[in-house]
Parts: sequence; structure tokens; C-alpha cells
Amino acid sequence: MRAINLLPRDDSRRNQKTQWIVLVPVAAAVLLTALLSATFLSASGKVKDKQAELLSLKATLAAIPTPDASKIQSQTALATDKQVRVTALSAALTRRIAWDRIFREISLVLPDDVWLTTLSARAPASSSTPAAPAVASGTAVAASQFTLDGNTYSHAAVARLLSRLAVIPDLVNVQLQQSTLTEIGTTKAVHFIIAADVRQGGGQ
Repeated sequence: MRAINLLPRDDSRRNQKTQWIVLVPVAAAVLLTALLSATFLSASGKVKDKQAELLSLKATLAAIPTPDASKIQSQTALATDKQVRVTALSAALTRRIAWDRIFREISLVLPDDVWLTTLSARAPASSSTPAAPAVASGTAVAASQFTLDGNTYSHAAVARLLSRLAVIPDLVNVQLQQSTLTEIGTTKAVHFIIAADVRQGGGQ
């Protein structure tokens, strides 16, 4: 005869499995909600701190006094005047002539057998200023910026002086204006006049 089990089946394991399937999503949802809440609270606190800092900076900015317009205009005028002075000084320096250096260089190249009777010089006229009228002296050297009048014993010495003057950087267009044989007392000599132009900006 076939045996029949009349006792109820044990479903406890199935029930436990079902409970875990339900509890895990719920627990995950709770943890996610808690994490989002914490993040929101932290961000909200940072926003409040930034707002408080912004209000503090606005208050500090409002407390700063507004600059006086007259003082600003005065400072602007001073800056403009300073720039004008600097520009004028720079322009003057570009036209400055170092006469002491030019005379020293001439003394170094002047031959021993040459002596000067007169030496005249004037600064080059500015491009914005009309040149001074030339003083008539009976020769073509009146309009020159640099003129040497002197004597020597021969025309060869005059030529040697011309070649030496030509190497001076501050002098340009060195030219012989006059060279004539003359007598000084009982000695024969050569009287010469040499003209040259002074280089612009030679004082720099």
C-alpha cells in the first residue's frame, strides 16, 4: 500500500528568501535618500556661506568713499604735464651737442705744424625753428656750423688736417673753404679756412 505524508510542507526558506528580496531594495532606497539629503544639506550650507560672504563684500565696497572727480582731473593733468615735459626733454637731448668732446677731439687730431687763430661753432638749428641768418664775413663760411681759421707752413699740412678732421664722428661735410699763401712777418705761411657741419644728435 502506498504511503502518504499528511504533514504540511515547510515553506520557511521560501518566505525568508522573499523577505530578503523585498528588504534589500527598501534598504537601498533609504540609504540613497539619506545620502541625497546629506548632500543637499551640505550644498545648502555652502550656498548660505557664499551669500553671507557676498553681502559682506558688498557692504565693504559700499563703505569705500567715492573718489573726488576734481582730484582725478588734477592727477590726470599732472600726468599729462609730466609726459609733455619728458617729451620736450627727449627732443632737447636728441639735439644736444657735446662741444667739450668735439673740441677735445679736434685738439687730438690737430697737427703740430698747424695753429688756429679763430674757431667758431654753433648748434644745428632745429627743424621746427628757422635757422639764424648768416653773418657776412666776405667768405662762404658764414653759414657753416663749425669753422676753423688758422695757418700752417704748407698746403700739404692743410690737406693732412682735412683728412684728420674727417675722421671725427661729430663732424660731417668737412670742406676747405679757403687756402692762400701769405706772409706772417718774414715767414711764409698758408692761411686756411675749413668749414664743417655738426652731426645732429652728436651729444648722445
